[in-house]
Amino acid sequence: QVRLVESGGGLVQAGGSLRLSCAASGRFAVNYCLGWFRQAPGKEREFVGSISWTGTTTYYADSVKGRFTMSRDNVANMMWLDMNTLKPEDTAVYYCGRTVAPCWRAGNLSASDFGSWGQGTQVTVSS
Repeated sequence: QVRLVESGGGLVQAGGSLRLSCAASGRFAVNYCLGWFRQAPGKEREFVGSISWTGTTTYYADSVKGRFTMSRDNVANMMWLDMNTLKPEDTAVYYCGRTVAPCWRAGNLSASDFGSWGQGTQVTVSS
C-alpha cells in the first residue's frame, strides 16, 4: 500500500506562489491517476486537479485553471502542484491522493475516487 506525504505549504501574500510536493513511500503503481484536493474549515474536500499515470493529461478545477500546474515523476515517485497568483480563497489544507482503481485519463474526479491520502499541508494566503 502506497503512503503519500505532502509538503511545501506555508503563508504567502496574495499574488504569490508556492510549490507543493507529494512524495510516495512506495511506487505510485502503473495506470493510477494522482490528484490534489483541498479542504477549508467548515467545507467539504474540494477537487483541485488530477494527472494521469504518464503525466500527459491533466484536469483542473475552474477555480484554479490557468494558475495551478500539476506534474509528476514516476521514477522519483513524486508529484508537484505549482500554485501561482494565489488568492485568499485558496487558503486550505491541501491533500494528495491516488485513485483507488486504474485511471487512464485525468478528469474531474471526486474524493471518493481516491485513497492513500496524505496528512495534508496547510496553505494560507493573506490579503
